[in-house]
Amino acid sequence: MRYKTLLRPALIWCISFVFVSASCKKEKQAPAPGGEQQATTFTNPLLNSAPDPWVVQKDSTYYYMHTLGNRIQIWKTGKMSRLKDAAPVTVFNAPASGGNSRDIWAPELFFVNGKWYIYYTGSDGNDREHRMWVLENENADPTQGTWTDKGKLATQPADLWSIDATIFQQDSSLFLIWSGRPFAGGPTDLTQNLYISRMTNPFTLTGPTVQISAPQYDWEKRGFPVNEGPEILKNAAGQVFLAFSGSYCGNDSYSLGLLSLKTGSDPMDAKSWTKISSPVFTGLASANAYGVGHNGFFKSKDGKEDWVIYHANSAAGEGCDDSRNVRMQKFTWTADGLPSFGEPISTGRAIPVPSGE
Repeated sequence: MRYKTLLRPALIWCISFVFVSASCKKEKQAPAPGGEQQATTFTNPLLNSAPDPWVVQKDSTYYYMHTLGNRIQIWKTGKMSRLKDAAPVTVFNAPASGGNSRDIWAPELFFVNGKWYIYYTGSDGNDREHRMWVLENENADPTQGTWTDKGKLATQPADLWSIDATIFQQDSSLFLIWSGRPFAGGPTDLTQNLYISRMTNPFTLTGPTVQISAPQYDWEKRGFPVNEGPEILKNAAGQVFLAFSGSYCGNDSYSLGLLSLKTGSDPMDAKSWTKISSPVFTGLASANAYGVGHNGFFKSKDGKEDWVIYHANSAAGEGCDDSRNVRMQKFTWTADGLPSFGEPISTGRAIPVPSGE
């Protein structure tokens, strides 16, 4: 009959419309490549209870670590903005006794001459006995393989109180930079200075020990006089800077300072280093950032951006403890080649992810 002839194309059109509509809706809901929606922003803090953060990049992978007190763990991630999603791998547990059985602080990871090295602070529980220690791993992936204890880094000519080791490579020479306490004014003098020494290999200091910085301005002496947490930074022209943290870590005014190394000079000559008189990165109450410091640096995944990673407390008076959380933000450079860190970005504020992620 006539109505059957008319009904058939109408039904076909309706079924086709429903199918196409469903397909379109399904296509709109399809996930981004990789099976998940690509985040374009992140917020600070990245992790809670994370003092003394450190990150190193090798190839397309970032390896992150921070102070845990009794062990060392490595977080492995391809995206620093997604650090919280990475599962940490324990690579070292402090022994029950001995010079590195307590206070496992400020671990830093470096790839030197085809091997991985971790530099960390340890003690036997006695504050006067804080020293620097080294671990070595031949595996291409530092979260795999075996970590070998290479022992204590004994300062030369005297084995002195020392923490916060970092290394500096210049041409074929290798140097260690750290924070030391000489107790120059007696056992109650807690002043910490920055020192440098040559290395014959990644686990041996040859000396001599040279002091390159001491607290001299008021902003470096709050609580008690401290220069600690040294970190090397280079600009695009290759000029070398040394960032450090000034004042006692439990003081809300704990801040970042900066030394510059004269181009072509000898790092072992104290006169080669010049300190900027004011802090270069300080806390900001409106950003919930108190006691900002003990930082590291890294490049964005595409190598186009420079980022600083640091710890801070989210409220005043929280001291030098596990309340410190880790944050990161992009920084720029002045026309003169100096780093410009700006102000801390508020917790909870959306920040564009590093370029290349």
